[in-house]
Amino acid sequence: MKSLNNKQEAEDLLKKSRIRIDEIDNELFDLISQRTLLARDIALSKEYLGMPIFDKSREEEVHKKINGLCEELGLDVDIIDQIVDMLTLLNKNAQKKILKEEC
Repeated sequence: MKSLNNKQEAEDLLKKSRIRIDEIDNELFDLISQRTLLARDIALSKEYLGMPIFDKSREEEVHKKINGLCEELGLDVDIIDQIVDMLTLLNKNAQKKILKEEC
């Protein structure tokens, strides 16, 4: 862990880190938006193929992949699982809405 030499250095590091977090947050929201936009393609494909919106095997596959990534990166699996569940719910809700609009 890097040690700091004075108050100004600590304040500068804090400011720079917060700016970077804001940038990352913007990137995350952009990626979430892109991910959600794919719901239309997924919903129409599933409808044509006669598949339900909820695909248990796909969700299990995603969680298995996420668990491996968490282990590699040292991230809290439980929290990341919750985030992935929320992203999945966002996508499923978008798919439901799209299919209702198509009727």
